[in-house]
Amino acid sequence: MEIGLITFADMQPEELSGGSRHAHQRIKELLEEIQLADELGLDVFGVGEHHRPDYAVSSPAVVLAAAATLTKKIRLASAVTVLSSDDPVRVYQDFATLDLLSDGRAEIMAGRGSFIESFPLFGYNLNDYNDLFKEKLELLLKINENEVVSWNGKHRPSFQHLGVYPRAKQESLPIWLAAGGTPASAVRAATLGMPLMLAIIGGRPEQFVPFVNLYRETAAKAGRDLSTLQLGVNNHMYIGEDSQKAGDDFYPYYAAMMNRVGRDRGWPPLSREQFDYSRSAAGALMVGSVQQVIDKILYEHELFGNTRFLAQASVGNVPHKLTMKSIELFGTKVAPVVRKAIEDSNS
Repeated sequence: MEIGLITFADMQPEELSGGSRHAHQRIKELLEEIQLADELGLDVFGVGEHHRPDYAVSSPAVVLAAAATLTKKIRLASAVTVLSSDDPVRVYQDFATLDLLSDGRAEIMAGRGSFIESFPLFGYNLNDYNDLFKEKLELLLKINENEVVSWNGKHRPSFQHLGVYPRAKQESLPIWLAAGGTPASAVRAATLGMPLMLAIIGGRPEQFVPFVNLYRETAAKAGRDLSTLQLGVNNHMYIGEDSQKAGDDFYPYYAAMMNRVGRDRGWPPLSREQFDYSRSAAGALMVGSVQQVIDKILYEHELFGNTRFLAQASVGNVPHKLTMKSIELFGTKVAPVVRKAIEDSNS
């Protein structure tokens, strides 16, 4: 199983309109996080795309290109590319360029995004939410497999027999479909034979077993080879040397982030009791000691048989020093034990 990290590059919004002090610092810190993950031998690092004042990255490919010059082996992915409000031609070109810079380490996670700001920003109608993603995913996959493409669509101008350049170093870019548990996403990924990345950011992990089963059952009906099917899982994570201290350190930042998002979505405030339940053995939140996180990752692997696990690091405005320590513990103490346990179970 591949093991890695993702981040949305959460940051403190700028104090002055038009300023960039916080974004400048956060991106510097993000590059340090990616470099550390590479040095620790983690397999993947994913960077999210947002168009809000509380996140530092709106263009993952640009940040990942910078990271490509600082790293040697780690795979570099978007997490996610909000494909519905982007142009598939430019998405492919950006990540093909990243692939060339990184010597073949680029990946795309395509999704509809967890926020909607990009739709009006780029002139798209939310009434076309589903159709936009379906059509643009079709075009992106077509470009990925064909140098010269003809395209007729509704939401993106048509073109005939044109080449899309540069081409990636890899024969084709790995393109994952990112989902939050909607059955239609499982069906779409399975039908297309795409690897699927499932975000588990609340509830209990076992609640997602039917979703994963649907993905595999649909793939089998579509004639896909299940032995080659790739399934990823990601959870929010923060690791400390001591479980109680990890919870105490992380809770204020996590609650502030969840409550900020919750105000937009009508969620009630997150209580400490809810937080503690989420990080208990029954919940999806991986916050605590090294052993607690190991146990949760292995439990999810038993449930899903996933081929990739990505921990979402730096959730909320956690101080950089604490995030780096959490990543260090993840890379030096969690990942080796998880890999060994899975290797032993498969032998």
